Amino acid sequence: METKVVTRFAPSPTGYLHLGAYRTAIFSYLYAKKHKGTFVLRIEDTDRERSAKEFEENIIESLKWLGLSYDKFYRQSEHVDIHKTYLEKMIKEGSAYLSKEEAKDGSGEIKEVIRFKNPNIDVSFQDEIKGKVTMNTEDLGDFVIAKNMNEPLFHLAVVVDDFEAGITHVIRGEDHTSNTPRQILIQRAIGAPTPVYAHLPLVLGPDKLKLSKRRGAKSVTDYMNMGFLPEAILNGAAFVGWNPGGNKEIYTHNELIEIFDFSGVQKSPAIFNETKLEWFNKEHIKKLSFEELKKNIFEYLPNELKIEKLVPIITERISKWGDIGGIIERGELNYFYKQPEYSKEKLLYKNTFSEKISENLKEAVNALEKINEKDFTNENIKNVLMQIADKLENRGELLHPVRYALSGLDKSPDPFIIAEILGKNETLSRLQKAL
Repeated sequence: METKVVTRFAPSPTGYLHLGAYRTAIFSYLYAKKHKGTFVLRIEDTDRERSAKEFEENIIESLKWLGLSYDKFYRQSEHVDIHKTYLEKMIKEGSAYLSKEEAKDGSGEIKEVIRFKNPNIDVSFQDEIKGKVTMNTEDLGDFVIAKNMNEPLFHLAVVVDDFEAGITHVIRGEDHTSNTPRQILIQRAIGAPTPVYAHLPLVLGPDKLKLSKRRGAKSVTDYMNMGFLPEAILNGAAFVGWNPGGNKEIYTHNELIEIFDFSGVQKSPAIFNETKLEWFNKEHIKKLSFEELKKNIFEYLPNELKIEKLVPIITERISKWGDIGGIIERGELNYFYKQPEYSKEKLLYKNTFSEKISENLKEAVNALEKINEKDFTNENIKNVLMQIADKLENRGELLHPVRYALSGLDKSPDPFIIAEILGKNETLSRLQKAL
């Protein structure tokens, strides 16, 4: 009978985790769910001095926002009694021993630590990404596995916790590869099976150095607060160092579960690119319904700009919801609720005489006045104005002054869309002002 897959994400709550750390959680989750298995969240909080509740809560909030629901949850600190039982067993059986040693802080104090009795052998394991790995353990010496009977260190605690939770697949960063021989030796000593290992390539920042909070890497909740979609962060982070093959890159949560496989994980370090993450987000925004777009965009708009017809215009200009604040700050939408101020020279187009511009504007006003207010739509406005523009030497002789009269900006949506949103009366008013 095939063993049920059980994976885990085991972060330490000693700081806010960056997206590279959550990529490990994503891969562990996707693999477990693809194989109808169990995904475990284990908070490794045995470093009592550095662990903090706020960091644990941030991890839980981030996983929830990303949609990575775990099937089991516990803290490593809750298992100290279990760790102690295994330590006693190992000492009794001779695979570990108590060692009286001088403290390394220079105090001269003698402390009793527990060391693993290293058999000094080659240890081999099959890695899903790296292939067969063989490492000699002789240089490790008899390594320390606990400060005392009540304070196990990382290697022992991890092995015992994985064994107790029935972890079948350990998916973690490449920097843990060197820890694996120690942990396999401990597994053998306590009678635990060796799980399947998958050591993921490191995630590097744009500077080609390991992604780090110290060098500006953001947490998942930072991206949440910037107005990214959780689906886009999930999709974008999954594609850091992994690709299922083919040209398709935009996947939903369930599609990622369906296609995830270790064969798509690259062996070399992966570069994290926030510009690419914004692209993923923009693509996921495009998949939202009009109502979802409106709901999210309106949350960022002042009341005077909560106009349904602005939704497509704003959608086109953003990569994330947080971009809307910048658009408003720069005053790029002000012309929708107040008449723009500009110098008359701005209405001129290249070398066209002002008399010709005035003549074109008059013709536009006359044509637009003939459209009924209820038919004052982007399409009808465009038809009427393009009939005039097409007769000119250059369309810009009409379209440029109309755009400037309506928006007062060098760059704006096309004048037909602006006119529809402003309505007939306001459009004619602004064109008359330009004249």
